[in-house]
Amino acid sequence: MEAILAIIFIIGYLAIALEHPLNLNKAAPAILTGVLCWTIYIVFSSDVELVNHQLEEHLSEISGILFFLLGAMTIVELIDAHHGFDVITSRITTKDKRKLLWIISIITFFLSSVLDNLTTAIVMTSLTRKLVSNRQDKLLIVGMVVIAANAGGAWSPIGDVTTTMLWIGGQITPANIIVRLIIPSLICLFVPLLMLSTRIKGKDPEHKLDTAQKTVSPKESSLVFFAGIGSLIMVPVFKTITHLPPYLGILLGLGIMWVITEFIHKSKESQHKSQLSVTRALEKIDTSSILFFLGILVSVACLQSVGILKDVALWLDHKVGDLNLIVVILGLLSSVIDNVPLVAAAMGMYDLSTFPTDHYLWEFLAYCCGTGGSCLIIGSAAGVAAMGIEKIEFFWYVRNITFYALAGYLAGAACYILMEPLFM
Repeated sequence: MEAILAIIFIIGYLAIALEHPLNLNKAAPAILTGVLCWTIYIVFSSDVELVNHQLEEHLSEISGILFFLLGAMTIVELIDAHHGFDVITSRITTKDKRKLLWIISIITFFLSSVLDNLTTAIVMTSLTRKLVSNRQDKLLIVGMVVIAANAGGAWSPIGDVTTTMLWIGGQITPANIIVRLIIPSLICLFVPLLMLSTRIKGKDPEHKLDTAQKTVSPKESSLVFFAGIGSLIMVPVFKTITHLPPYLGILLGLGIMWVITEFIHKSKESQHKSQLSVTRALEKIDTSSILFFLGILVSVACLQSVGILKDVALWLDHKVGDLNLIVVILGLLSSVIDNVPLVAAAMGMYDLSTFPTDHYLWEFLAYCCGTGGSCLIIGSAAGVAAMGIEKIEFFWYVRNITFYALAGYLAGAACYILMEPLFM
């Protein structure tokens, strides 16, 4: 049975990794893999009730992650529909391309920590298209956006789905992850940023921002933006105070946002009002991503229940031995294989009884799997989004960005390892 499960999982993994060549949305193989794994498990099991009980236990944790993502994605869509991000973008006025590189990268880094790396990459890549006309310079800045978005998401409990998974799973706490990873993440940002600065020079004469007529006032945009960002930031506070799961905190924020938007648009025409509603935002969110997370997390839960992941952990410990090297390897693998299943697998490989909450392993895993994906354009959601918007070629990214991303990744990892004795 274990061999059959491993083969199904590997085939599913390959189908996910080859999403673009196959022209097949990665949610489809993820769902099929998840269902097939549990089907094989229960068919070969002598205790059907035990298998069903294990599935129900895993679904409790998985559903918390999915509801959290659903709420967060809806809030972000609501902010975007109200042009709330213009609060940031409208203040960028410089035409110097090197200054733009630094401004965009730093904004991306911190914005990603309160939103998520995918949404931040979409917003900042779209902004870069308006600010820079030269194709080569534009692509270099977008490459840096990918690195900054992933680095910014790694040190925040709500900045990257993998960090959120570790937080909800009880492996990390918000305050600790911020304190331990903020400096390594900044190193991961500034090393490639300094290196890329030598390749971008001059000014862009075609600096322009969108001036199209909007259906919301600046005051409404600002209100929705700050209410939305406030809702996201308050989630860790809500969990700390109430000890309730984070998805309830994000749903509370969504409910508040729903009331605010309904109130400020109550006197508008129904056509304009519907475009700015939470209902419309729910229609626009990427539901396929939610189903992908469901499929892959269910698949990994099956491997964990069977005991395959524990065997893999023992094999790595035996063959590699060094925990730091194991985590660095997992981070580099996340540039080829999606970091969601990698982190989910690691959560199944190493249990909390051996590695308790806020252990060195979990924090380092959050950093490596959060930033390692920057080494390839297909290695992160932020990279795939930028690839789609700017039509970036895979090998162009390898030639022009991979080295800088790898240098930043390794520098940040080294920084974390050297800093660890300070927290002991």
